[in-house]
Amino acid sequence: MEEIETDQDVQTPLQFEIEQPEEYAQYLLHAKAEVLAILRSLNQRRALISAYFDEGRTFLLTSLLAIDGDNLILELGRDDEVNRQVLAADHIVLTATVDKVKVQFTLPRLVATRYGGRPAFGAVLPDKVLRLQRREYFRLSTPVARPVKFSSSIKRPDRSVMTIEASLLDISGGGVGLMATPALAALLPRGCVLADCKMALPDEGLLVANLCVRNKYEVTTRTGSRYVRIGCEFIALPGARMSMVQRYITRVERERKARLSGMA
Repeated sequence: MEEIETDQDVQTPLQFEIEQPEEYAQYLLHAKAEVLAILRSLNQRRALISAYFDEGRTFLLTSLLAIDGDNLILELGRDDEVNRQVLAADHIVLTATVDKVKVQFTLPRLVATRYGGRPAFGAVLPDKVLRLQRREYFRLSTPVARPVKFSSSIKRPDRSVMTIEASLLDISGGGVGLMATPALAALLPRGCVLADCKMALPDEGLLVANLCVRNKYEVTTRTGSRYVRIGCEFIALPGARMSMVQRYITRVERERKARLSGMA
């Protein structure tokens, strides 16, 4: 396998669903009561929020400290220089996850304020929030102890072929989620078709399928690590292979529930 260059100094702008209203309009909430309900959920759960600026090239981790009328109070990031940069930005995209549902909203500008006697960010209430939940199939997070490896081949701009490898984050009857580096994600634009992808499902066998890249978004862990989740949809998956996927999902979920109940 050829290694993919990962120059962190060269980053392409990220694409956020909330900035693509023509495709994600059905997931946008505009009513103030709905917007407040989502924001209160972020506040009550102290959800970790990634705040992106500079076209997604720079981010900081924050949380929603309070909702004061039509204003928000956000926690400062850990890096003073990044805090200064975000205050100068004229456009910020904030993304978080609540109950496995992606939440996104944009703010025109942050201002310096104080909360509880400590420095904080202030902002006006967003006029809309994206709540992305669209699951036709049960999605199984693949076990960390027994990862599912993915491999496929893609063509470079010069038409030469390179092999790519990744790990599956999750799998369902509709497709898979890949864990990719930003460099690999840049090679897989939305709408890209990956033929004859190979996925070794433990205790089931080798699953070979065609996939289409449907979405991708950057994920930040609590330690600050960053990766890109690439959502791929199965293309005309034959019945026998779909049965393999369902058997794998059913067995792993059954084993997981058994462990939780102390029966394993």
